[in-house]
Amino acid sequence: MDPHFLPSRRRFLAQAGAAAAGSLAWSVHAQGDGWPSRPIKIVCNFPAGSSPDALVRAISQPLQQALGQPVVIDNRAGASGIIGAELVAKAPADGYTLLMTAGSTITTNPHVFARMPFDPAKDLVPVAALARLNLFLVTRGDLPVKDVRGFLAYLKKNPGKVTYGSAGNATGLHLAGEMLKSQANVFAVHVPYRGASLALQDLLGGAIDFYFDPGIALQHVKAGKLKMLAIAAPHRSPLYPDVPTLDEVGLKGFDAGTTHGLYAPEGVPPAIIERINREVNAALALPGVKTQVAALAADPTPLTPAQFGAVMREDSRRYGAVIKERHITAS
Repeated sequence: MDPHFLPSRRRFLAQAGAAAAGSLAWSVHAQGDGWPSRPIKIVCNFPAGSSPDALVRAISQPLQQALGQPVVIDNRAGASGIIGAELVAKAPADGYTLLMTAGSTITTNPHVFARMPFDPAKDLVPVAALARLNLFLVTRGDLPVKDVRGFLAYLKKNPGKVTYGSAGNATGLHLAGEMLKSQANVFAVHVPYRGASLALQDLLGGAIDFYFDPGIALQHVKAGKLKMLAIAAPHRSPLYPDVPTLDEVGLKGFDAGTTHGLYAPEGVPPAIIERINREVNAALALPGVKTQVAALAADPTPLTPAQFGAVMREDSRRYGAVIKERHITAS
């Protein structure tokens, strides 16, 4: 026997064993085994008190209990959500840094900003949808209309004399107003504000005539100070079952809703994404979480990651078409 054979054979076996161990370690990591072993940070790219912030805080405690690790919320607002989203997009793909964001980060920003420091479609992976936030068509209390059909007729009779407010250029409220103008073939003057609450204040004061409300005006509707004429969604709201959708009155397919949810950096192991998705969906079924979601006039959306991604692609297509047609920019 060749005296060099045994050492060579030992080297071969040692190398093969090392390779197998490395392959096994990679497999364990890829499947997410052992995750999580330390706290998980969820970056919310909108300020405290916003709807994305309220939603992620609603599920943070049950998520923490299910995962057995602390869940830390880190608000990083600014630049239409780009600051916080970029932080996550460039974070390690290990499942310990997630993004909680409004749909606009994914569906609107790429269409209104000429340059972005990351690509939402490539650098962020859908993990779990939390809720679909609907918009309500609300007018000042003394506007001389009784229903949405009368409102549309009023707009046609008064081109350029009716004003609507929004939370700012290229926001969801702005896009909803432009969708209405386009589909109903009417004209109204857009008045952008630095936030929906400021637009609501002027609506209550009579300075503007209508706006698409994200849920913050509902108490004023109940008090009779404002009129709710329609919901900008494919279905009626369980909160206001007698209020029609805009689709019902002839604006076919009108949907100005947006889905808020969790994302991860591209490259996070599928098993980790599936685990988070499963635990978030379980949290959304809890009575207490359902109550908090309903308080935002939103609908829980327990979707799979693939379903969530499909919804966001369709929203991006729809809003992108409106932005292009109406020449909307972020400035």
